[in-house]
Amino acid sequence: MFAKLLKEVGRGKRGARDLSYEEARMAAEMIVDDKVTPAQLGAFFVAERIKMESVEELQAFVEVLREHAYRVPVQEGIDCTGPYDGRKKSFYATFATAFVTAAAGLPVTLHGTAPMPPKWGITLQELLQEAGVAAAEMSRESAAHAAKETGVLYASSEQWCPPLAKLRPVRLELDMRTIINTAEKLVDYSHSPYLLFGVFHNTVFERMAKLSQNLSYRKALIVQGVEGSEDLFIERPTRTYDVSGGEATLYVINPDAYGLETAVPEIAWTPKEQLNATEAVLQGKGHLAFVNQVLLNAAVRLQLAEKVESVEEGLYICKALMDEGAPFERYRTWISLMQKQGAQTV
Repeated sequence: MFAKLLKEVGRGKRGARDLSYEEARMAAEMIVDDKVTPAQLGAFFVAERIKMESVEELQAFVEVLREHAYRVPVQEGIDCTGPYDGRKKSFYATFATAFVTAAAGLPVTLHGTAPMPPKWGITLQELLQEAGVAAAEMSRESAAHAAKETGVLYASSEQWCPPLAKLRPVRLELDMRTIINTAEKLVDYSHSPYLLFGVFHNTVFERMAKLSQNLSYRKALIVQGVEGSEDLFIERPTRTYDVSGGEATLYVINPDAYGLETAVPEIAWTPKEQLNATEAVLQGKGHLAFVNQVLLNAAVRLQLAEKVESVEEGLYICKALMDEGAPFERYRTWISLMQKQGAQTV
């Protein structure tokens, strides 16, 4: 049966057709259940890459992965979904931002894995390892406990969703983007009602907006952010799609409108440099560009999750929290819990 589905998506750029939701779900289930050969799996991923995945195909793969994942409603907040292949040239603003928004009353779910193709950049998991957190080995219960105490959940995706671990070898061998690169970001480990989703090309805005609607998020913001992430630029405007009430609206966020536009320094990023920059920002000692970037991202996320009525209100709240040191204290508590729980697990 899988061979028949493979033929439909593998007839070439002109002859290939999109699978129906039911067909795509069948393909996803067969892949997850190890009912395809390595050759078939590789061919399917390449064919989908050439054809470009439809909304129905993506939805099917997301829902099958969700059914095989550990998902717990530990908190009602925002799911921040950036590329799992990491960063090479930019500050990991979403990590520091998580503790600002959590301190403001908005729980955050982050997730990721070890470096992946095609970018092979620095991942959040490597940043956590630099902080002494063995996220990949930590039990799901331990991570959930830290989230209940602080409002920040980190899910090591290949542990929380075992099919992703099984698919890693073929993805590494292919060394290219596959349908899994999108689907893995939408597993939604804590049943978050709000979605922040990073994309690289604006050509996928409408497709991702439709997908977020099909997956029943209360509200979503699709961001053409830094290195394809969910992080807004601070040195120039960022194109986004605001998805709510069944409609998607183009929304350009300009940092200059809030007096925050700042030139970004060139830094040879390593996990250690990322961690140092994160801690400096949370302590109010970081480079102004990164401080402003965290403030803007936090304010926009609070507005998305209906915690504030405007970005300006969000900036006011987040700046006050930063000045008081609340996000850094929350970060220290979270790191301590994660280190302690990780040590017990290992």
